[in-house]
Amino acid sequence: MNEFASGVSDTDIPLVQMRGITKSFPGVDALRNVSLDLYAGEVLALLGENGAGKSTLIKILGGAHAPDKGSLQIHGNSEVIAGPVDARRLGISVIYQEFNLVTALSVQENLFLGRERTRLGLLRKRQERAQADALFRRIGVVVDPDALCRSLSVAQQQVVEIAKALAVEARVIIMDEPSAALSPREVERLFAVIRELKAQGIGILYVTHRLGEVMEIADRAMVLRDGEHVETRPVSELTRESIIEMMVGRRLSEEFPKKPASIGGPRLVARNLRRGAVVKDVSLEVNRGEILALTGLVGAGRTETARLIFGADRMESGSVNLDGEKLVIRNPRDAINAGICLLTEDRKQQGLVLGMGVIENFGLPNMRSFAPWGWISQLRERRAMDGHIDRLQVKISTRHQQAQTLSGGNQQKVVLAKWLERNAEVIIFDEPTRGIDVGAKYEIYQLLNHLADQGKAILMITSELPEALGMADRILVMREGRINGEIRAVATATQEQIMEMAVE
Repeated sequence: MNEFASGVSDTDIPLVQMRGITKSFPGVDALRNVSLDLYAGEVLALLGENGAGKSTLIKILGGAHAPDKGSLQIHGNSEVIAGPVDARRLGISVIYQEFNLVTALSVQENLFLGRERTRLGLLRKRQERAQADALFRRIGVVVDPDALCRSLSVAQQQVVEIAKALAVEARVIIMDEPSAALSPREVERLFAVIRELKAQGIGILYVTHRLGEVMEIADRAMVLRDGEHVETRPVSELTRESIIEMMVGRRLSEEFPKKPASIGGPRLVARNLRRGAVVKDVSLEVNRGEILALTGLVGAGRTETARLIFGADRMESGSVNLDGEKLVIRNPRDAINAGICLLTEDRKQQGLVLGMGVIENFGLPNMRSFAPWGWISQLRERRAMDGHIDRLQVKISTRHQQAQTLSGGNQQKVVLAKWLERNAEVIIFDEPTRGIDVGAKYEIYQLLNHLADQGKAILMITSELPEALGMADRILVMREGRINGEIRAVATATQEQIMEMAVE
């Protein structure tokens, strides 16, 4: 049942009321006349493709940006938010995807950082400890206040961020992609905390690309497109398909455009890979023209297996063959030269040099082909890049546009372009659509189909079970460093079937 529809009337005064918000940056109209209402005790999902204006809107509400035009009311009172201090004073807290914790400090120290309780210049640690315990009881979780934040899981760090917001008596909590790095079980616990916050009358603005979560946790959904407010409606009136259509401005025939595959013999064969406790005797094969999904819970060893194949980590034992030939892979350069590439899970930290331009990022792994006589042929480099940019439909303003200014989907395409120029035969995608909007996801899926059509071997590591079921020809499930199950009849498989293999 939709809790918003039953618990909040149209005459209630919103906790937050934004009207006519407009914001421009050089060359970009980020927001144009956007309005938003957020009520006490509701979850409002904020949706839109990358570049739709979501981040700009929450940064305005959190005090990081000032609007060019528009008005803001907090609980019926007109307010001006000149900075984050004003936002906190008004009871607004933002939990960004990159947490704002000092990981070398304890949980308790992070909760009260900058607001330490003192008496005669001495910290009142006992009082802080009691308040920390009370904050965690309030949201129904157990966290050791003395634990260093760097020792906590991502899910536990997120809970600490929520407790920080409650410590400053936040009435509005903005969550930016809160489930991006969480396992399904951790997402369930997060939702339990969110429901507890709702019951306490806190309004939550929930920014996400995961539409399944919207249908489960949100009361209403607000959609932005190209900096404009498209529509806000109760979730009970929406379907995944209608949300996608509002976000992209057109009807997508299907969420997962999987094409029938013409699968050949084995191309990549990994046998008995081992590395400590994280990868224990893993063997797998990826066939010509096949999309093989490797899934499982966070920490199951999926990324670690990919890093062994790619040479980013040294295997203790095992072998890797490509097209029947045994490879000697001591480092990523050996893997790249053999025709294996890896699109890393963290494209910002490991896949791109964010401060460099698109063409510089594209050229880095292809330097030898562009500089056969010791100097770079800029004409050859430009022609090669332009061809991939056109085929992949990468949206850039100039070839030298900094990678950090691109949307997540376009960053992923730039990473893919540099590997396609190497004519890689095995392409490992680690969480290929994490943090990418539905329109860009659709394009990535079409690229996967195209690569498979060319006879490439595709290994897709994903935590998104619908993605695995929707795009894979075969699924392997990992648990505690081992392959714990295989699904060949993907068309008739279920998420429950995968989860059983992942946890048992």
